[in-house]
Amino acid sequence: MAEVFVVPGPSGVAIRDRLRQLTAGDEEVLRLVGDHLGSLAARDLKTRCAAGLEHDSERWAERKRDLTCESSSRWAGAITKATHDQWSLARRCQLAHIQSLEAGVRTLTHRLSQPIGEQGTKRKPGGYRSEQEWFAKSRRLHVLSGRLEREQADRDAGRVHVVRGGKRLLNTRHNLDAARLTEADWRERWEAERWFLAADGESGKRYGNETIRVTPDGEVSIKLPVPLAYMANTKRGRYVLAAKVAFGHRGSEWADRTEANRAVAYRIHYDVERARWYLTASWQKPVAKTIPLEAARAHGMVGVDTNADHFAAYRLDPHGNPVSDPHRFFYDLSGTAGHRDAQVRHAITRLLHWAKRCGVSAIGIENLDFTTEKTREKHGRRKRFRQLISGMPTGKLRARLVSMAAEQGLAIVAVDPAYTSMWGVQHWRNPLTSTKRKMSSHDAASIAIGRRALGHPIRRRTTPPHDDRSDRRGHRTVQAEPDTRGREETRPRVPGSRTRSVHPDAERTRATRTPRTVRDVRSAQERVQDPLLPTDQER
Repeated sequence: MAEVFVVPGPSGVAIRDRLRQLTAGDEEVLRLVGDHLGSLAARDLKTRCAAGLEHDSERWAERKRDLTCESSSRWAGAITKATHDQWSLARRCQLAHIQSLEAGVRTLTHRLSQPIGEQGTKRKPGGYRSEQEWFAKSRRLHVLSGRLEREQADRDAGRVHVVRGGKRLLNTRHNLDAARLTEADWRERWEAERWFLAADGESGKRYGNETIRVTPDGEVSIKLPVPLAYMANTKRGRYVLAAKVAFGHRGSEWADRTEANRAVAYRIHYDVERARWYLTASWQKPVAKTIPLEAARAHGMVGVDTNADHFAAYRLDPHGNPVSDPHRFFYDLSGTAGHRDAQVRHAITRLLHWAKRCGVSAIGIENLDFTTEKTREKHGRRKRFRQLISGMPTGKLRARLVSMAAEQGLAIVAVDPAYTSMWGVQHWRNPLTSTKRKMSSHDAASIAIGRRALGHPIRRRTTPPHDDRSDRRGHRTVQAEPDTRGREETRPRVPGSRTRSVHPDAERTRATRTPRTVRDVRSAQERVQDPLLPTDQER
């Protein structure tokens, strides 16, 4: 089992507001600036990808000097930094793809080495069910091996494959009918995604940014590139937009930063579907110190089980006992990305408000990561299950929950997800089910998650025996010390007496030597009294 830990809080903030009442001239300037800087960014990305692993600080400075003469030093710095971040992200994605291919090759190699029809175990899969499937998987192995060789060669050579604007939108060009788009609509989206209108903040500069400047009263001005300086409507080559912004969320925090001339990064984005312009402000903040794990457990815990359509939550006291009834917070992950994001935020908000009313200090969740669980090589024919786990935005959901919980003063405790659903159903669903309370497997799993976050084993205590039993109501429990190995495992069935005081290899307490069906024969029965506790020799 992985160690239980408190998740660190967010390290950055991003807020957004719409640029309303833009004039036709303002939109024309934004389009020209975005298109010009986007072409420079595409050229710089090509140069960076061509350098590969041989890139160094001198080449970075050379790239920046080449861009400065066509824009400005600050625009060039923002473009080169964005290019470097994009190349680094492509490298990380490339490594993750290689690891996924290696896992698929290992699984296929193992299953192909097993006899056809061989049963698998919990830890290793068995063989394939038919010769036809074996043959198809052997061809699949050759395909994955070829892909792995190509990806590994690209990584060794420092080659990455990056598309400015997105590979998905690029492939949509060949499937316009399926996407219900015309060529003009697709072209508009493609150009908007390739624009570059982002500027990094600078501490000590006026209002925290010299390139895209936003005053505390909401006035937005842009430093125009050198080729477009003739379009400036104010001094020093700047263009002031007619629209003003007013951040509703975290507006006071943003105003404090701008008035103190602290760094704030801005990005202007055009939403093609809504035909609206937006301004996003972001800045870094010190990572909040996480509270100790003991302090997070002091007032109990809310265990949360993440599912495809809802959060299942249960409140537990500091001793691990379930309190009250289970709660469920539903959301719908179908539809557009904006709809899905809104559904998740709404469900998390209701969950956090309920947790605050419960008086707890922390929420326990599973440290889920389905990166290695989505391949068809591992789950075979379970296509619906692969679609289910692929549709759960675990990374985005966890980031949302951590950032929103930090604003409510709640800590997030991450636990190992192993066997929480199975053991929760085994030990908690039936005891808590009544005529007035319906327990699902997800509710039972939330109890298991909460108990593991509190440091308790998932198994619940068993009641002592009655007074008429031989041990006279002795202390009987399944609890184990925190340092006991295997305490989270299933309790084994050991042969012997009910109190398990007899060694499994001991003889029966009654040895019957004469059949009970024979009459008039003296019974030669011998009673064997075993000691209460096993001796060292018996062990």
